[in-house]
Amino acid sequence: MEIGRKTLVMGILNVTPDSFSDGGKWNCVDKAIFHMKEMVRDGADIIDVGAESSRPGFQPMPAAEEQERLRPFLEAVLRECPVPVSVDTFKAETAEMAASMGVHILNDIWGLQYAEEPGRMARLAASYGLPVIVMHNQEGKEYGEDIVADMKSFFRESLRIAEKAGMQREQVIFDPGIGFGKTQEDNLVVLHRLAELMELDGEEYPLLLGASRKSFIGHVLDLPVEERMEATGAVCVLGIQAGCQILRVHDVKPISRMARMADAIMGA
Repeated sequence: MEIGRKTLVMGILNVTPDSFSDGGKWNCVDKAIFHMKEMVRDGADIIDVGAESSRPGFQPMPAAEEQERLRPFLEAVLRECPVPVSVDTFKAETAEMAASMGVHILNDIWGLQYAEEPGRMARLAASYGLPVIVMHNQEGKEYGEDIVADMKSFFRESLRIAEKAGMQREQVIFDPGIGFGKTQEDNLVVLHRLAELMELDGEEYPLLLGASRKSFIGHVLDLPVEERMEATGAVCVLGIQAGCQILRVHDVKPISRMARMADAIMGA
């Protein structure tokens, strides 16, 4: 996987019964494999497998339960998937199981800062040499004078944790965490200022954008989840223009085509 040559599309494979957008649709192995192959045919460069919903108001499940749900899906996907596979978990114990099975990327919605496991995810990533998607997140939705400045402070702490654990800077991918710890208005401000998050203290970092079908779109357009694809595409194209290198999406075929067209224009 080469970051920067083109916009990479990460297809979302939720194997949960309760995800906000597609909960229960792919939570048997045969259906999940069918959907994985469909997304790869449609242009997915990465498949992101998640066994625990992170929808607003979710209650974290025990790591053992998450692993029990995830294992059969991950075994099948890793065996049959021709592109890199990431696992969406903030629990180091689950991430270690996935890493031992051969997963290629860790996707951490707490950006290496999960309070109950300080430093464990970073040490695991360093041990296996895996890249980590470091997502901005926080409890509550209060910020200081400038939300982007606060987000940069969060990423600095993630980088401090990563360095202490022995991770290399090249293993870190930032994610602004659209829809996490932010008001609907905050989400729009962050999207407007995405370019500011790709550089931190003189160093550039790849940025993953995960805005697919999220509630801020419904807030702006008054649309249900199943009617948010076009707006997701608009967000993704503007994200590419701002410099995002990875798009995490549900609707792989149309978004992949939009990304290819945007890449062609940007490359021209």
